[in-house]
Amino acid sequence: MLKLALQGMRTRWATFIGSFIALALGVGLIATTGLALAATFSAVDRGPERLVKAPVVVKTSDLVRADTPIGERTQTITDPAPVPAAVTAKLAALGRAVEDRTFPVSGPGLAGNTVGHPWSVAALTPYTLTAGRAPSAPGEAVATGDALRPGTRVQATTARGSEQVTVVGTVASAGFENALFFTDAEAARISPDVDAVAVHAPADRVEAAVGAGFDVLTGDERRRADPDPDRDEEALVSVNALLGTAAGVTGFVSVFVVASTFSFAVAQRRREFGLLRTAGATPAQVRRMVLTEAFVIGALASAAGCWLGAAGAPRLAAWMADAGIAPAWFRIGEQTWPLHTAFWTGLFVALSGAVVSSWRAGRVGPTEALRESAVDSRAMPVSRWLIGGAVLATGLGSLSLALLDSPGDVLKRKTYITQPMLLIVGFALFAPVLVKPLIRLLTWLPARLPGAVPMLAGENASAGVRRTAAVAAPVIITVALAASLMGTTATISEAKAGEAREQITADYVATAGGEGRALPDEFVRRAGAVPGVTVSATRSTGVTVLEEGVALVKSEARAIDPAAHASVSRLPVVAGRLADLDDDSIVVNEEWLTTKVGDSVSVWLGDGRKADLRIAAVLSAGTGNNGVYLTERNAAGAPVDRVDLALPRDGADSAAAALGAAAKATGVQLLTRDRWVEAHYPRSSENTRLGLWTILGIALVHTGIALANTLMTAASDRVRDLASLRLTGATKGQVLRLVGVEALVVVAVGAVLGAVIAGVNLLGVWSALGLLDVWSDVVVPWGTVAAVIGASALLAAVASVLPASFALRVRPVELAGMRE
Repeated sequence: MLKLALQGMRTRWATFIGSFIALALGVGLIATTGLALAATFSAVDRGPERLVKAPVVVKTSDLVRADTPIGERTQTITDPAPVPAAVTAKLAALGRAVEDRTFPVSGPGLAGNTVGHPWSVAALTPYTLTAGRAPSAPGEAVATGDALRPGTRVQATTARGSEQVTVVGTVASAGFENALFFTDAEAARISPDVDAVAVHAPADRVEAAVGAGFDVLTGDERRRADPDPDRDEEALVSVNALLGTAAGVTGFVSVFVVASTFSFAVAQRRREFGLLRTAGATPAQVRRMVLTEAFVIGALASAAGCWLGAAGAPRLAAWMADAGIAPAWFRIGEQTWPLHTAFWTGLFVALSGAVVSSWRAGRVGPTEALRESAVDSRAMPVSRWLIGGAVLATGLGSLSLALLDSPGDVLKRKTYITQPMLLIVGFALFAPVLVKPLIRLLTWLPARLPGAVPMLAGENASAGVRRTAAVAAPVIITVALAASLMGTTATISEAKAGEAREQITADYVATAGGEGRALPDEFVRRAGAVPGVTVSATRSTGVTVLEEGVALVKSEARAIDPAAHASVSRLPVVAGRLADLDDDSIVVNEEWLTTKVGDSVSVWLGDGRKADLRIAAVLSAGTGNNGVYLTERNAAGAPVDRVDLALPRDGADSAAAALGAAAKATGVQLLTRDRWVEAHYPRSSENTRLGLWTILGIALVHTGIALANTLMTAASDRVRDLASLRLTGATKGQVLRLVGVEALVVVAVGAVLGAVIAGVNLLGVWSALGLLDVWSDVVVPWGTVAAVIGASALLAAVASVLPASFALRVRPVELAGMRE
């Protein structure tokens, strides 16, 4: 049987080469994304950076701890308290102590994430002067890197206001921050709080001196005193989510397309199987031959795919780092399990795609097989009806249950990416019975136009149901994914923006120009002094709650003045009153476990204090941006990072001018409400767009391979049909036009079914938003969908016309006599 299988493969190499390429590329993509995904499971071990020369570092503990039935649980807090002066004095008595302060600095000519430090801590990195001198007076600073040279004057804005600073020296960049170093006295004036203390003393003596509530860091633990010590892990979270999505979609598309390709390749050989049965081959022998062929092709293609994946994964990692999607240090590790997974997945898909068709081919008798090879008499077996119905019912049922039980889950990435996959499989399984009515609908009007090409194209596509369904399948998946993924993300982004426009009633919003950066106190004072202007200052903080007794969950929170905030916003309160918010209460949203007004909840505040607060009001969940609200007293240590401003009815122009002058003088970004929403709620981030286009590119590549393989395989079996057309008087050009139009009709069928799937998915998202009281228009990515359909149509036309043109080089009489 192996010898017969190898001889058949050699004879029909054109059929098998397409299946080999499709499977090898599919396995290669699975291996590539799998290796990249495996590299996100652990961050690089950097060790301490800023205070690497400090023997011991002391800082206030930034962890809350809770004992649970499954062990101790910890969670970081957002606003740890500064090191008290009394503790700093004790540490200074033990040995040389250096006070560390970190505060944001912004202004023209400065990088968006610039921070300030006292000069005395520069030696602990260690930074060394590359030009100029150390700062020695107020208004002087040393800059990292070479963007600012000695003698340069910059307008630096800090929490204390905006003033001109002269760069008197530079140090080589350490790679993890953009910094300005001021004199120790100037840094203490700008930021009086001490963030950490570097101590040159034995760790045991330091621990005895500071007592409980402080972290005494030595060795690699000193990294916890670095700026954003968890940035590597946090960066990998988004990379992991992107690659996880890409790996899931890649695996699904690969399995779907490759299984369809193998199944069609086997189905096209029914006449060959019939001849074998006539010659005395048993059904079991036919099945073993097909499975042997699939095993050989699957093993070779999977091995080739693993080689492609091993070569492609480092290039993918390098591209992601260059594009800013992943950290600059992101590299592929030494893991090999993704290669094993990809290999066995490819082999399993090859065997699965062949076994179904081979089972059917082995069941029919010789005469029935020969007769069935001419026209597809029965489009689908009973098993396919049952499986397709079950898959569609599961997809639609899960969407309905999610809408009824938890509509917010429909808006999550994991849901709106996996949901279309069930619908795609379901519609693809029903494709053989859906294509005929769709073809008749799509060709009804063209068939009535002069010329026989539209009519013949529709009839040919209807006669070859399996061929049409196999060609339409990759188009279905590509169009459905393009419209669903792009449309859903754009619709959710638009809904978030609409929700923000609805909630913000202020005329202007002021920020420091960076996420979480503190606004200068001077701007808040000057804005409050403008007659008639309502000022609502917001502090971003966080609260931590122990959910179900086993998990510490941190939620974003905002500290406000309830009366002032009510004048500049319209929060979606569903229970209670915002006006009842006081120092002993909290406002939560519907996603909290406890949402009854008047109930008490135990939380850890942003500075680590534990407090029992009464629920004053409950907000709707919305799109997920409605967080927790506290009073300013419960946000100690959190700086003001946003100010909403409402102008008076009389004198609005003069008030706006005064606010603009205050913003310019203090380096604050002042935007109107609409401009602020537009700037903070774009359709999607650059990383999201790149990730989605990567996924769509994978799907489109698979579509191209599947179309080319299927149409070329089908063309080899249609040689005699083309000869018959030529013998009846059709010219070569007419035959090629017919073949091209038929391919376009099939692509149109796939596009319609893909659009239906996307429509169901987008309708589910729109319904979920409505159930969350967030009404938004559905955003359809017409340009993306048109580009995908156009690319599919071009690939299909080329893949069908090209082999037909080669076949038509032979005289029609010779074509008619050729063996298939």
